[in-house]
Amino acid sequence: MNSNVNSVERALLAVALLFCAGITTSVQAQKLWRMLLHNDSLLYSRYHRSTIDTMYMERPQTRWTVAGRVNMSGAKIKVDWTEDDRHFRSEMESAQKTTLCLAVSYLGISLSLALNPAKMMGKYSDYELNFNSYGKRFGFDFIYQNAHDFTGWHEADGSPRIDLPADMLKVKTLNVNAYYVFNSRKFSYPAAFTQSYIQKKSAGSVLLAVSGQGQHTETNGDYVSHLKVTNIGVGGGYGYNWVPGRHWLLHLSAMPTFTLYSNTTLKVNDERVPLDYHFPEVIITSRGSVVRQLGNVFIGASMVYNFTNIGAAEKLSVHNTKWRGRLFAGVRLW
Repeated sequence: MNSNVNSVERALLAVALLFCAGITTSVQAQKLWRMLLHNDSLLYSRYHRSTIDTMYMERPQTRWTVAGRVNMSGAKIKVDWTEDDRHFRSEMESAQKTTLCLAVSYLGISLSLALNPAKMMGKYSDYELNFNSYGKRFGFDFIYQNAHDFTGWHEADGSPRIDLPADMLKVKTLNVNAYYVFNSRKFSYPAAFTQSYIQKKSAGSVLLAVSGQGQHTETNGDYVSHLKVTNIGVGGGYGYNWVPGRHWLLHLSAMPTFTLYSNTTLKVNDERVPLDYHFPEVIITSRGSVVRQLGNVFIGASMVYNFTNIGAAEKLSVHNTKWRGRLFAGVRLW
């Protein structure tokens, strides 16, 4: 009898403990849910708090955005120099890189994953990192490239052109450019590049720009050379968002910056070659995009183009070109 009573008591105690645990778990779940709702409300409020002219642009009313992207990029280096009254020219171009990307954004907070099919299959070992942030007032591009797949040609006055093979040129390049928008109430960079805003009417803005480039170039062949470049430039430009019709947006901007700081060194077969600053040395960043919106679905294409020149053609000049193109399609949800 006592054994049966003890069994019943243990069963009742277990039920009571489970009930209490359920209440505790329910309370904790409710607290967690309320915290999530509170944080969501704060994010939503912050997302829509921007001081903008709603006649010209607006925030999407949905919280989530999912987009797929195809990114393509390339680089070119052109060198002109004169030695003993003879003119030499070289041009090297990297292989085009293509990556596939999936991006998810929640109230302006984004996470993306990019894959390079050719690199995954071992077709080349070059490395490139692109990081960009396009804000309403301030934004930047950060581009790092470590490449040795450049191919091209070399020619001299009075001599035939010579093809240059891959692995002859190794390049490490860092490009950074930033902008500040003065007319941020009416003109939106994100509308053209991240679709976190919607441009409703055409508008433009004067832009303040800062650019920088660091590069180390190494060549191997009949001669070995090392070129190190560091440039920092300040300038300005203009950007314009044209809305030619409902659901269309075309963007174009250009920001030339003039080099205020330049440090360039060149060694050929361990001999230092003097390089003089030659005005104007410039870093130019241009951007363009086309966006088509169909309800909560959008498709488009964009381009970022960087050009840098240093030196003078009568002695030695180096021209760098770096570009990135993007095709994208996405949908806004909930």
